[in-house]
Amino acid sequence: MSYVEIEVLETRGSAPREAGTRMWVGAEETRGTIGGGSLEYKAMQIAREMLLSGEERRQRRFALGDTLGQCCGGSVTLGFHKKDRIEEEKRTTFHVVLFGAGHVGKEAARILERLPCALTWVDPRPEQFPPQTTARVVIEDEPIFAVDEAPAGAFYLVMTHSHALDLEIVERVLRRKDRAFLGLIGSETKAAKFRARLKARGVDGTALACPIGLFKSGKHPAEVAVCAVAQLLQVRGAQVPVGGALEGVAGA
Repeated sequence: MSYVEIEVLETRGSAPREAGTRMWVGAEETRGTIGGGSLEYKAMQIAREMLLSGEERRQRRFALGDTLGQCCGGSVTLGFHKKDRIEEEKRTTFHVVLFGAGHVGKEAARILERLPCALTWVDPRPEQFPPQTTARVVIEDEPIFAVDEAPAGAFYLVMTHSHALDLEIVERVLRRKDRAFLGLIGSETKAAKFRARLKARGVDGTALACPIGLFKSGKHPAEVAVCAVAQLLQVRGAQVPVGGALEGVAGA
């Protein structure tokens, strides 16, 4: 079966997706998205015309406001390339280290696995991990060592089964000056106790996000996970310029 790969080659001004985004259009199916709306509808029309005509390549620039009536108002250049198969790949744009494979950890991993991130999932209990995951699973009796192995600019979520282990991990992360974000599951009371203990150890705990979460929701594991990942993404969004990489990292 043949497909047309549609790639966002260039964007100017406001656009629904960034350069490098791809989708695939076949005679009866599509995979991926370049942002939806009129732009995607028109691109799919072009792709299916190419499938019928046998045309191999095409490139076209769209003015989103004037031509397609989209509110974005910018412009997008799309490349069309006929292929025999879908070559979809997950583009890694940031790294997340998730400590804990309990109820909330599992829900957080389910969300993170669908994002363009490299996820390292750490827990000393092998039976806690689901049979299928796209994360890099690290089963380690001393999970704190995973902090040392993380790349610069990593985002950390700490939600283990042990408060003592949480504290050791948090301290290790805070001693790194190249972290992007550190979030800890817990209450205001836990946060206050941790900051006091960290201070006694000569570690500044002000950069620690605890209680974790962009907003306060319910206590269901999925609700907590959604709020935690949302906070991580908010921090990441503030650090990444349009079409670029991390400008800096928190606490550096």
